[in-house]
Amino acid sequence: MRVVYSPRYHLDFGAHVFPTVKYRRVAEAAASRGLIPGGFTEPVQATWEDLALVHTPAYLAALRHGTLSPADLARLEIPCDTAIVEGFRLMTGGTLTAMDLALDGVDRVAVHIGGGFHHAFAGHGEGFCVFNDIAVAIRRAVAARQIGRAAVLDVDVHQGNGTAAIFGGDHHVDTVSLHEQDNYPAVKPPSTVDVGFARGADDGAYLAALDEVLERLMARLPDVVVYVAGADPYADDQLGGLGLTLDGLRERDRRVFVALAAAGVPVVVVLGGGYARRLDDTVAIHVATLVEAAA
Repeated sequence: MRVVYSPRYHLDFGAHVFPTVKYRRVAEAAASRGLIPGGFTEPVQATWEDLALVHTPAYLAALRHGTLSPADLARLEIPCDTAIVEGFRLMTGGTLTAMDLALDGVDRVAVHIGGGFHHAFAGHGEGFCVFNDIAVAIRRAVAARQIGRAAVLDVDVHQGNGTAAIFGGDHHVDTVSLHEQDNYPAVKPPSTVDVGFARGADDGAYLAALDEVLERLMARLPDVVVYVAGADPYADDQLGGLGLTLDGLRERDRRVFVALAAAGVPVVVVLGGGYARRLDDTVAIHVATLVEAAA
């Protein structure tokens, strides 16, 4: 297993529910548990040409020149100065780097301690997501003829609306989202498969639905899966309303990795969201994902 990470992922949003310090904490915990014997792989920053595979010229120009409107910034819900744009460009590059590692035929599993910015659309960012790193990585791999078909398995508590919209009608990319139905975003563009859970859904209901989804996904046998392993279905998450336990989340990850390994499908893991009331819980959930990926 290769793990992509950079200390430069710690971005300063001020007082904010999105704790980018979690990336450093996850990296430190993973290293201390011996999960990174070869050291971290440093991300290669995404170029503006890479980003243009998904995002519109007008949106990229506004980011480069700092001309986002007040409405754009309100929809993004985070500050957006040059340092933050560059930080997200680096994290997008981290997912590109992980994609290359997963497809190189050696480990076939690459984890990015970052990424999963599934709310970014082609023409705007929203919900803490500046660039859609998932879509950029898939589009670049397709353009380079590394893959023909891809799938996104998104288990963040929030539906991956940007990813669904970007790949809507693209028969080469399946988008699968398991999320809380009555939660952000209010408008949910259709994914290939959407599973919307009622508030409070527990481990049993979630895992039963996941098993059905994995069976459908593996029947179509993509060339690569991007796994958005959000920590926010956790019962004590500030922005989620599902009822999964720490053990349930770890079992979620185990079932995903077992299914992908059995089918021989390479996987790129991105962390996605995580806003537990105790930062230690968010870190523990993400580290457990790395443990299951390594296993």
